[in-house]
Amino acid sequence: MPSVLQLTLILLASGVAGVVIFRYFGLPPILGYLAIGVLIGPHALGLANDSATVKYLAEFGVVFLMFSIGLEFNLHKLRAMRSIVFGLGGSQVILTMLLAVPASLLMNWIYPISWQAAIALGGALAMSSTAIVTKLISDRSEIETEHGRNIIGILLFQDLAVVFLLILLPSLGKNPGDLFLALTAASIKISVALVLIFVIGQTLMSRWFSLVAKLRSQELFMLNLLLIVLGMAGLTEHFGLSLALGAFLAGMLIAETPYRHQVEEDVKPFRDVLLGLFFITVGMLLDFEVIHQQWVLVLLLLIGPLIFKFGLIALLSRAFGSSPGISIRTGLCLAQAGEFGFVLLNQIDGLDLIDPALSQAVLAAMLLSMFGAPFLIQYSDHIAMRFSSNEWLLQSLALTRVAAKSVRTENHVVICGFGRSGQSLARMLDQEKIPYIALDMDPDRVKEAAGAGDNVVYGDASRENYLVAAGLARAKAVVITYADTPATLKVLHQVEHLRPGMTILVRTKDDADLAKLQAAGATEVVPELIEGSLMMASHVLLMMGVPMRKVVRRITSAREARYSLLRGYFRGAADDDFGSNESWRLHSVTLLPESISIGKTLDELHLENEGVSVQAVRRKVGGSDYVKLELTPELRLQANDILVLSGNSEATDLAESKLL
Repeated sequence: MPSVLQLTLILLASGVAGVVIFRYFGLPPILGYLAIGVLIGPHALGLANDSATVKYLAEFGVVFLMFSIGLEFNLHKLRAMRSIVFGLGGSQVILTMLLAVPASLLMNWIYPISWQAAIALGGALAMSSTAIVTKLISDRSEIETEHGRNIIGILLFQDLAVVFLLILLPSLGKNPGDLFLALTAASIKISVALVLIFVIGQTLMSRWFSLVAKLRSQELFMLNLLLIVLGMAGLTEHFGLSLALGAFLAGMLIAETPYRHQVEEDVKPFRDVLLGLFFITVGMLLDFEVIHQQWVLVLLLLIGPLIFKFGLIALLSRAFGSSPGISIRTGLCLAQAGEFGFVLLNQIDGLDLIDPALSQAVLAAMLLSMFGAPFLIQYSDHIAMRFSSNEWLLQSLALTRVAAKSVRTENHVVICGFGRSGQSLARMLDQEKIPYIALDMDPDRVKEAAGAGDNVVYGDASRENYLVAAGLARAKAVVITYADTPATLKVLHQVEHLRPGMTILVRTKDDADLAKLQAAGATEVVPELIEGSLMMASHVLLMMGVPMRKVVRRITSAREARYSLLRGYFRGAADDDFGSNESWRLHSVTLLPESISIGKTLDELHLENEGVSVQAVRRKVGGSDYVKLELTPELRLQANDILVLSGNSEATDLAESKLL
């Protein structure tokens, strides 16, 4: 049996390996933790037999997850989504639990199941994976879509329902005659706790946090945060409730203070590490011998709940006004089991409500459904179009609206994302009479902006057909304003596939992903932090009495050193307004197979003698993908290479002739 230190090292090493592997394949880390738990558990390799040693620490993973959910719970957000959260989400959870009772009768020929156990299992079945689903739909830029809102609303109610279920399940283990009394007592306890926390604790919490923050000690702030979270969890446990409930209430309490965002960032390391540990311990519970002996039951428990849950959620979404395609997508994304289902299943086991062998079969089916979730979400569009007769029509109408906006537009700018950055850019383009078309996934924003006269349409810029409809073939430049790097990379890949060498400007928060974005095809990357520092420096210099001309010269020099493309621009429809032939510009040249420059190095071409500099060279690799090459004098040119030249009009034209 390994020592505590050896067990810790095994868990850390295997956890790192699992997350690295699953991240490499673009899958959520949670699946890596589950897979590692299955692999090193006592029923597989047996590297971590003493799982009880880490079980208590793993429980705190759920505590911090519930605390984070409490931080996200605010009345404004809840009020805006009340019909989805309480209507659609509430119907899904309640109907799943109620329908689990007659469904359990079908299993009585295998394992006898009481109505209490059926309700408990229905509660576990009702849960979907918040961690997996939100991560995947965020990567697909679908948070603001109609089905994305349905998904988030249902997940939010499920997270809230866990609080009630954590109180309900212990009461189900009592005699039927005492059930009402137990639930009444639990309701009184939670009511008293809520009154104490929100009436008395609200004032005390704000004042206490203000006092701690004034001392300006990060160490003290963290100690105070841990004390409040664990103290609240211990308080609710003392009243006979759960640790997770106390953590949830602590999160709600801190959410009303000005320190919510700092607390949220500080608690992330504890939450993610301990939650990963929790999922590893869940994976350790999987017994392959039970699966081997009951593979038919496991398969039944996997397929049956998946189909049932998908059908129920799709029907409810349709009843609440969603189109068939949206309903199918919503059901597919939420058909899998969730992390809180494991929490509830552990509690069910502790109360001896079901047979341990049945519990193992349920656990195995839940794990397998979570492993299959990424694939269901990935192919949800194809499935929706395959089984929804009007989905193709709706897609065609959406594309037609995009194409109608861009059909008479040439040499325009395609703006991907119409948030604050996209709207500011659009206003400046309007002032210069430069045409543009913007694609955005927020239907409310599109409706408001389009009504005000902005040339914005609803569309997903990461999809090839929307870019084509936006007139990418006729566009002069693409601007990606997303703050999310994975979403930006998806758009970059599509643009490079459709128009290699296209001018693409990308906005990012900082320069951490600079190399990655440039390698994916970004012509220029504009980090907000660097631009903010330059603006701050200009204001400070002016305040210190430095002349305006000198300040402008300093900032311009700094920008030219940082952004190579500031020395020129790609000519568009309004070029004549910007100056004469002496103005610097950028010009892309694609080398043909018969070009005389093929096989020569940049040093041998002596383009600098023509008054031209090479800003970038892109080369086709792996079929249709282009990558930016490192500029060295020894770089030898090949057919289909794309060179970005910088110089005045006459010089770039001469250089193009020399290259071709």
